[in-house]
Amino acid sequence: MKFLGNLLWFLLGGLWMAIGWSLVGIVWCITIVGIPVGKQCFKFAKLSAFPFGKQINYGGGAGSILLNILWLIFGGVELALGIFINGCLFCVTIIGIPFGLQCFKLAKLALLPFGATVTKQNQYV
Repeated sequence: MKFLGNLLWFLLGGLWMAIGWSLVGIVWCITIVGIPVGKQCFKFAKLSAFPFGKQINYGGGAGSILLNILWLIFGGVELALGIFINGCLFCVTIIGIPFGLQCFKLAKLALLPFGATVTKQNQYV
């Protein structure tokens, strides 16, 4: 089911989201100061392409907290809100609920990207 979900997601918009995030990440990485933000954009791109079967683990230290606060001030809230609204629209139909849940996963990552790691989901949980 993860393969089918990822295939549908990729064909119906995941590819374009991943390309967009990759381009933004490249722009951020042009400057030395923007490399941490660029790395987070690449994390978004990878997860945006194939979100099914992935799990996000949150953690990090004081540096992650500081960077997450700056991220929230400079656009993270708007990004998360847009993804959250998209997830709510998906959840209007029963067929769209799995896609809406993936949007909610992306919205939480949009709020706290620094210190978060994306791993394969344990299938026996």
